[in-house]
Amino acid sequence: MSSDAAIDQRDLDIVAEQLRRAPRAIRSVAHRCPCGNPDVVETASRLPDGSPFPTLFYLTCPKASSAIGTLEASGLMTEMTQRLRSEPELTGSYRAAHEAYLARRGSHGPVPEIEGISAGGMPDRVKCLHVLVAHSLAAGRGVNPLGDEALALLPQWWADGPCVVADTVTEESR
Repeated sequence: MSSDAAIDQRDLDIVAEQLRRAPRAIRSVAHRCPCGNPDVVETASRLPDGSPFPTLFYLTCPKASSAIGTLEASGLMTEMTQRLRSEPELTGSYRAAHEAYLARRGSHGPVPEIEGISAGGMPDRVKCLHVLVAHSLAAGRGVNPLGDEALALLPQWWADGPCVVADTVTEESR
């Protein structure tokens, strides 16, 4: 699982380049791509303006994001949601993932406006594979069963090199 260590400027610069905008409310790097760049960050439960932000684990790598978008377009989310209605063991595991997500976010302090709301459709449906894969990467395999399944279907997005080359990130990306 991610740490609470402060994120360094180099990682912030890489994330800004990945997102093509300044990142908001980052607490830490939750997972690193095999290329070494951050690919998931853990965010605060509130944005700097005070508004609640339910997405605890945010996927930043554009290559991974694109590959996940292809999975979403394939109809996989609908299939997964249907399985939640017919596979009690999967339903229980997915609910446990929802609870783990809420517990981790809650460890940063309460946010009553989003109490009980996790992300990605948990615990009853699948509406965003990006969030589920980010959760699996950050928490490790075995926590989010549908995130793990989607992750297993992805190509090795890092195989042809990093999405951002750290040495080319400049002040302009901030």
